[in-house]
Amino acid sequence: MNSLSIDLIKVGDMAETRKIFNESDVLEFARISTDHNPAHVDPEYAKKTMFKQQIVHGMLVGSLFSSLFGVQLPGLGSIYTKQSLKFTKPVYFGDEITAMVTVKEINLERNRVTFDCLAKNQNEEVVIIGEAEIMPPRKV
Repeated sequence: MNSLSIDLIKVGDMAETRKIFNESDVLEFARISTDHNPAHVDPEYAKKTMFKQQIVHGMLVGSLFSSLFGVQLPGLGSIYTKQSLKFTKPVYFGDEITAMVTVKEINLERNRVTFDCLAKNQNEEVVIIGEAEIMPPRKV
């Protein structure tokens, strides 16, 4: 597990993670978040939607960015201060998602790092784009 202070971070630094989403992930997220939208949890309802099948909650997929910030870049001691997300394609059960974050800007005075966020499916189709601001741990 990393714990990088701002002086150790450079523009262009990247981190990524991968996850295959399945029905149990979605049902557990629905339980925890209280988002029981039938497009996610009811296969019969989902068949009648524009997606024709159940889809993974966008915020569940977006949570992969949080794991990157909290564990890899900057890592332990980081504080998530801002996030924007645009959901560009649905994620279906069984999709393998690769989430990537890239350092876009560093503000030493404010101790903030801005990241581009990108998630793609196994077909290299972009499913989420966004931007995040993180306060890395202070230099010890």
